[in-house]
Amino acid sequence: MFLPGDWRENPNSNSNLVSRLWDHLLLPLLPLSLSSRSLQNPKSPNSTLIGASMGTLGKAIYTVGFWIRETGQAIDRLGCRLQGNYYFQEQLSRHRTLMNIFDKVPQVDKDAFVAPSASVIGDVQVGGGSSIWYGCVLRGDVNSIRVGSGTNVQDNSLVHVAKSNISGKVLPTIIGDNVTVGHSAVLHGCTVEDEAFVGMGAILLDGVVVEKHGMVAAGALVRQNTKIPCGEVWGGNPAKFLRKLTEEEIAFISQSATNYSNLAQVHAAENAKTFDEIEFEKVLRKKYARRDEEYDSMLGVVREVPPELILPDNILPDKSPKPSQ
Repeated sequence: MFLPGDWRENPNSNSNLVSRLWDHLLLPLLPLSLSSRSLQNPKSPNSTLIGASMGTLGKAIYTVGFWIRETGQAIDRLGCRLQGNYYFQEQLSRHRTLMNIFDKVPQVDKDAFVAPSASVIGDVQVGGGSSIWYGCVLRGDVNSIRVGSGTNVQDNSLVHVAKSNISGKVLPTIIGDNVTVGHSAVLHGCTVEDEAFVGMGAILLDGVVVEKHGMVAAGALVRQNTKIPCGEVWGGNPAKFLRKLTEEEIAFISQSATNYSNLAQVHAAENAKTFDEIEFEKVLRKKYARRDEEYDSMLGVVREVPPELILPDNILPDKSPKPSQ
């Protein structure tokens, strides 16, 4: 069996590395993968569609690879538990969505969505129905971060903390309920109260307080210890009072939080889909793309639908193909 040292000694031996991987790992497991449940039932629509799209050998190789990855992750989790408090001392650099630092462990509600490429580190709490989107970093190392319920922190935003300011005041970052934090915003040692809105690319520095129904315009730079009162819009660099919020804009803040909470459920479901489900839906989309039955009927065209592509009752019930005459 090949070892990692083989790759380091001869970094140009790509073909040799693949060959060894096949001979020692994949080939012995191939009979097992062929007996997997999805391949044992060739009459199931998922198996038929996947077999048509990638072939039996490709499916077998994918299944073996999936088993190897899952086994590796399980071993990694077991090793982390055995390491206990020394877990944070490891030297291997890799991305983990949730990562403890020292004795501080993120606490994420079971109904919250944290995107796979986000990083939630240290003393961070995320409430139910909240969403931390792709590329976000929430780093609670020298202080704590609290995110309420129904709040969305959108893609590539950064939330950090300050141990204390010049006067010695402790500055965690506190984000309330039903708050919207726009893409690429930076929140540092500040407080954003319930149903407030932080626009895209805005920067909130230490000690800033955004009161309920307060709004920070996109691209604004809010200086230290600034307080944005309820119902006001602040923008610019440095941020200054612009105007009062309208009733429609206040209602929009709540609606924005609700919209993102619903959208997060969609993304959570998509991220949880298995390979079989993804391949099945891919074939369905390709089959029914650009299909307009009314247009076909005007032309007198009748399209035959293969039995394996007839949709189950619980999938797109309004789009079920009509039986041919």
